[in-house]
Amino acid sequence: MSPRRRKAEDTDVFAAMVRVMLRVGPAELTLGAIAAEAGVTAGALVQRFGSKRELLHAHARYAAATGDIGFGAPRTARTSSPLRALRAVTAVHAKLAESPRAAVRNLAYLQNDLADPVLRRHLLRLGRAARARYEQLLADAVVAGELRAGTDVRALARMIEVTLDGSFLAWTLYREGSAAGRLRDDLEATLRPYLVRGARRKRLRR
Repeated sequence: MSPRRRKAEDTDVFAAMVRVMLRVGPAELTLGAIAAEAGVTAGALVQRFGSKRELLHAHARYAAATGDIGFGAPRTARTSSPLRALRAVTAVHAKLAESPRAAVRNLAYLQNDLADPVLRRHLLRLGRAARARYEQLLADAVVAGELRAGTDVRALARMIEVTLDGSFLAWTLYREGSAAGRLRDDLEATLRPYLVRGARRKRLRR
């Protein structure tokens, strides 16, 4: 007799929902599909969350609190190369654009998030937390000698936020190369004026 499956945790359900969202658009996202992905019944999800909308709200609340949008929470530990940690952020954005159709689906979910007051509130918290993390990594990069002394890390963090969001949208339109490559190149162009000469040479050798 096979062992009974443990009850799915909320994080398991959220991860399953994100996997489904990467495959289908908002109109095709159903509790049944999420339940099948999570290995539970749709009735169990209704009992726990009440409705698909409430499940979306619960996930948004969790993501805002942890920074985990479905790919694991961002690492907070400081490394010997803060810029390397910052550059790794592009990989998360690229996962949302593994194909043009995937990127368009994720933009459709973003539209829903902006239209729903509850989802927008949590999205705003998530955005502010991400910007604060960029600021911290940039400040660490100044201390580590990777960025020029006197760099306005607050202003640069805002520029990075705009760069990543704009790069994602631009790739969805132009579809030249890969989204991952476009994001890396655009982030590097934003950072380049602030890099110290040694850090710039180190980056070019990678």
